[in-house]
Amino acid sequence: MRQQRVQFLVLSILILIIEMSYAQYKKTDWEERDTWMNVPEIFKLAEVEQGNAVADVGCHEGYFTMHLAQKVGESGKVYAVDVREDRIEKLNKYIKDRKLRNIKTVVGDYDNPKLPNEALDVVVVMDTYHEMDDYMKILDHIKNALKQGGRIVIIEKFKKHMLNTSRAEQTEAHTLSLKYVKKELQKAGFLITKEIKDFGKWKNETDKTIWILVGTKNK
Repeated sequence: MRQQRVQFLVLSILILIIEMSYAQYKKTDWEERDTWMNVPEIFKLAEVEQGNAVADVGCHEGYFTMHLAQKVGESGKVYAVDVREDRIEKLNKYIKDRKLRNIKTVVGDYDNPKLPNEALDVVVVMDTYHEMDDYMKILDHIKNALKQGGRIVIIEKFKKHMLNTSRAEQTEAHTLSLKYVKKELQKAGFLITKEIKDFGKWKNETDKTIWILVGTKNK
């Protein structure tokens, strides 16, 4: 019996740690997240405007999706993509509660975000790119979904202690440096138009620096 109690305690602690690590994605933490993530500046960098058709790839429960929906307005369109149906279900509920009509949710595949061809002005991939195993295939899908001159915006956090490590080591630690992604965007045929190496600290944690790359579809 004591061993069972110990096992239960250990399991409970592990669950708590996991929940805390993903707290920034839950709706209850959105307001706090606004204090350290400069969304208006991201919109400026991405050149998101009213009436745009945009996508949030790796939308989780919809934090950035909701910001995008407000920014593009009723004349715009937001495609919110995630591979997990439970996240999309929660987002659908938030959309219904807020009576929003400019968001379309999509359950994507791990190698395909299932976006419409040549229809989008901007695709944002926030804190998700490091999770993608078939990243070159996904970049190709995103490129096909963008209009000529459309933009991909990659936003990631880099953990300082992973400096000078391989790409595989970094993604295993749920982080990724700008240098790897820059080469991959260029290989996929994007022109790098903006490169922000320090966009602040993720959750105000000094070890985690936010970086941003903007790539433009130029062919």
